[in-house]
Amino acid sequence: MNQWLIGAAVAFVVLAATTAVLTREPARQAVVLSVLGLGLAVLFAVLQAPDVALSQLAVGTALTPLLILLTVRKVTRRPTRPDDHPATGDDGQDQK
Repeated sequence: MNQWLIGAAVAFVVLAATTAVLTREPARQAVVLSVLGLGLAVLFAVLQAPDVALSQLAVGTALTPLLILLTVRKVTRRPTRPDDHPATGDDGQDQK
């Protein structure tokens, strides 16, 4: 029974990791990474490493995807209007 549980957890981790690698959009990658972290936490718990499982649960499932989502949100460029640029004059030419 224990070997079946370990095999199922390893299969889930392999599937989640492959999905994370093949996902193109960074926001979706963060969500898949969170699912992968949850799978790893379950795998560590099944392998009788509860301290590692709790660490993985906190860092891999919650903190890292949150930081990735916040970074993606911050880095995403928004279209700017030409009148928003302080370095240009009224005629649109760069001031030197």
